[in-house]
This record gives sequence, C-alpha cells and structure tokens, in this order.
Amino acid sequence: MSDTQPDEESNLVKHTGGCHCGAVRFEILAPAIVNVWDCNCSICVKKQNIHFIVPNSRFKLLQGEDNLTCYTFNTHKAKHTFCKICGVQSFYTPRSNPDGKGINPYCVDKGTIQKTIVQVFDGSNWEHEFKARGGSDSLLSK
Repeated sequence: MSDTQPDEESNLVKHTGGCHCGAVRFEILAPAIVNVWDCNCSICVKKQNIHFIVPNSRFKLLQGEDNLTCYTFNTHKAKHTFCKICGVQSFYTPRSNPDGKGINPYCVDKGTIQKTIVQVFDGSNWEHEFKARGGSDSLLSK
C-alpha cells in the first residue's frame, strides 16, 4: 500500500481508479473502509450499481473527460456518466448528492480500500428513504 497517502486532517486515503479500458481515470480522497450503498431504484438494479459518495471537493478527474457520456431520466438531477468506449460507469453524480460523486468501489484500483460495508438504500421509495436518513450529508463517505 505504498501509494496510499493519508490526509493529515481527516484520515482520508488517496484512491485512484477508472473504467475498464483505462480511458477514464480519477482520484479521490476517502476512508480506507468505505460504506457502500446498495440501492434498489430502477437504474441501480439494472446496472447492479453499488457506490459510495464523496464530495466533489475530494474528486479529481485525471483523464478521459472527452470519453465520458451521460444519461439522465426522470428529474434529470442524477448524471449517469460512463465511458463511451467500454461502457463502464466508474462514477456518477447522484440525485441524493448533486455536489458529490457516487464511486463504484469495483472501479477503484486494488490496494487502498481495506473493507467495504454494504448498506441497503430503498431507492424505490427515494423521497421517503432520503428524508428518513437525514438528507445528503448522511450518505457521504466520511
């Protein structure tokens, strides 16, 4: 784990990752142990999308902006970005937190995530679940 760089103030770790073909690469600061959301909304079920959320201030796109394409539906608040070459969604902008990125833990390079803790999110009843959890801050990876 020599590429792990702890953030002095909050014990965050630098993680890197990207899509399958390597055209899209990103860097994030997040804990080594991440709480991932297993959502049952219509798109997450179809994509089998589990994710953890980091604020945009802790996300950096390293390469591939020109290889990203975006899909939206319903409220158009969520921005489902994916690589237009290989089709992998390594991150997206969630409806629950438009000032953050939902990161696919399987797209993070091996070695920096020590453990994932899966939590179920009832996205089929999105508004109720979002309110019950106290809003977007409760969904962020701290």
